[in-house]
Amino acid sequence: MAALHLHKVTTSGAATVVDDVTAREEPLEIRVEGRSVAVVMRTPGHDEELACGFLVSEGVVKNPRDILEVSQCPSVNNKHGNIVDVLLGGAVVNWDSLTRHVFSASSCGLCGKSSIESVFQQFPSVKGNWQVEPQLIASLPDKLRAAQETFSKTGGLHASGLFDLEGNLIVLREDVGRHNALDKILGYALQRGLLPLDRHILLVSGRVSFEIIQKALAAGIPLLAAISAPSSLAVNFAHEAGQTLVGFLRGETMNVYTHPQRVKMSP
Repeated sequence: MAALHLHKVTTSGAATVVDDVTAREEPLEIRVEGRSVAVVMRTPGHDEELACGFLVSEGVVKNPRDILEVSQCPSVNNKHGNIVDVLLGGAVVNWDSLTRHVFSASSCGLCGKSSIESVFQQFPSVKGNWQVEPQLIASLPDKLRAAQETFSKTGGLHASGLFDLEGNLIVLREDVGRHNALDKILGYALQRGLLPLDRHILLVSGRVSFEIIQKALAAGIPLLAAISAPSSLAVNFAHEAGQTLVGFLRGETMNVYTHPQRVKMSP
């Protein structure tokens, strides 16, 4: 978090100088074997997870053995560094499709994907046949909010939470970019040998874009829920990928957009 002074102003024009904090946002360069492949704008923290998760979502790595070493390079102004270098353990890299010498904004569209078809060539559709009660899904937002320490102080971060089928929170990550928060979770799962996440539920705090669905597919997640709405492309992609997509998860109601068989419903 970054401390600052600001003017709190009322509609009458009365102003007071107060101290506040904001969420930090800084660039992170991701390198593979010393070669720059991406620069993302992120909230510092769990940077090695972010780099690993990025490579999972790009189809470069699938298990811990694909990575030999992940190192964060210090700089003059930052002892922790804004560069992460990943040394691969034999994974074959398509450098032409991977390399992106551009900044990723907080919602960066396809993030290097030229088409939906190219995604399906990399990642198979999900298969999970399990079911969960709607009450369990409805309980997840409160658990997510209770674990969001930085958001409670700044109000400026997205969150992604990974839950098991009993509704237990496995890991939560926060970031200024919703896709970064999810990449950090994918990196967490990769480093611990948890992939594919075919018996887990993903909850995201904001809206659901195509990219969020694609990243969830890369991790093999069958059910994704969101507090807000999905885009039309996200719905179409989830349908084709076999994923259950839940949106507008608020209070005791929710919208199930695709593959409702994983949510227990009364006839």
